[in-house]
Amino acid sequence: MSPSFVSSALLALSQTAPSALDSTQTGAGHAASLLDLLVLGGWVMVPLVLLSVLTIYLFIERFVTIRQAASDPDTITDRVGRHVRNGDVNAALQYCNEKDVPITRILRQGLERLGRPISEIQEAVQAAGKHETFDLEKRTNLLASIAGIAPMLGFFGTVVGMIRAFQQIQTLQGNVNPAVLAGGIWEALITTAAGLLVGILALFSYNFLIGRIRRLSNDMERSATDFIDLLQEPVSSSPSSSSPSKELSA
Repeated sequence: MSPSFVSSALLALSQTAPSALDSTQTGAGHAASLLDLLVLGGWVMVPLVLLSVLTIYLFIERFVTIRQAASDPDTITDRVGRHVRNGDVNAALQYCNEKDVPITRILRQGLERLGRPISEIQEAVQAAGKHETFDLEKRTNLLASIAGIAPMLGFFGTVVGMIRAFQQIQTLQGNVNPAVLAGGIWEALITTAAGLLVGILALFSYNFLIGRIRRLSNDMERSATDFIDLLQEPVSSSPSSSSPSKELSA
């Protein structure tokens, strides 16, 4: 083995060893840099982190609630209507109790008032629909508030950081290294980036949930209208058939 070959091998090994060491420390370096960014952002990063956690929690909690409230309005309305046409109101009530979704809870309010004036039944159904919609929209206003507050809070942190940077320039009487000045500026902009990120996340979550809630509200209104129309159907001429109008007059 020639001395030139040995020296070449040692040189290659010395060049590759630092790169291998750097690659093993990349993951830890990313985590440390993220923590450093949070620290450099100052105290404003604390409420921004809390707002981001609250946004994620509200989105998951409301998404699970809305998903559990979803149902097939046509199937439910047809099933309840079939029981009512057969004169079996108890079966319709039992079905609504077993299903226990917003649409069945609305229809149950109407079923429990059969025999009263149709206007009273309609008012009860509409009131139940408003109540169910309110429950679905609960706490979504917090997401809208976070979407507006987080960017403003980020801008506030940036303004505070810029004030500090210019105070440092004044203290040094203008004898500031441009690199030091640039470092102070990008550190001040960290809060702006964090605030915009949290605001975008909150705004997306709010619009997504409101879209799902509106679809559910439309299904509830359609089922309530179909139920009121069912109660106003004319009495069948067949003596063996039973109708909602008979239930109302009973």
